[in-house]
Amino acid sequence: MNQENQLQNRVTVIDKEVTWDKTQVIMSKTNAFGIIEYANEVFVDVCGYEDYELMGQPHNIIRHPDMPKVIFKVLWENLKQGKNFHAIVKNLAKSGRYYWVITDFDIARDENGVIVNYFARRQAVPQEVISLHIEPLYKKLLQIEAASGVEFSEKYLIGFLEEKKRSYIEYIKELIYEHEKAQSKFAQYELKEEDEEEGKGFFGRLFGR
Repeated sequence: MNQENQLQNRVTVIDKEVTWDKTQVIMSKTNAFGIIEYANEVFVDVCGYEDYELMGQPHNIIRHPDMPKVIFKVLWENLKQGKNFHAIVKNLAKSGRYYWVITDFDIARDENGVIVNYFARRQAVPQEVISLHIEPLYKKLLQIEAASGVEFSEKYLIGFLEEKKRSYIEYIKELIYEHEKAQSKFAQYELKEEDEEEGKGFFGRLFGR
């Protein structure tokens, strides 16, 4: 933890995006407590840390200060229950620059059913989705956390999603789907809820599962 703090303290946040190949998939493996055990070459290239700097570190070594705590709260609540969770996250590179990704997880258990590892895949998110929808929402959540704490940012998020009649995952799925449909990338697909649990729905296609 001391090493994590030292690494993070050396990072000066810069409001510039990391230049990276957004067709690539960032992959990592952590233990049940979020400690990094593996990072693929794409992860290393994008975040700017060397392999030896990442191994044994909490995954939040790349947490960006622009990220609301409530998003990670909801993410971890789902993962600890053994549920995959798709979240849009702004990460902090060693250079101080940022990069946005959407998450996808595989959860590994031991013979007793206890979670032992999380395998994470992350892909780039369309800039229009970030600029028009995610950044304004996350900025509001951050402001609420600063003024009233995570409890009330979570209440705001719940109310926001209730108004849209969507869960968080449904909301971001719809945002990305509508963007891709407009770009004609996925125009041949229909958004079928019944496929989702089998991993053959929208996120299955997005992550090539």
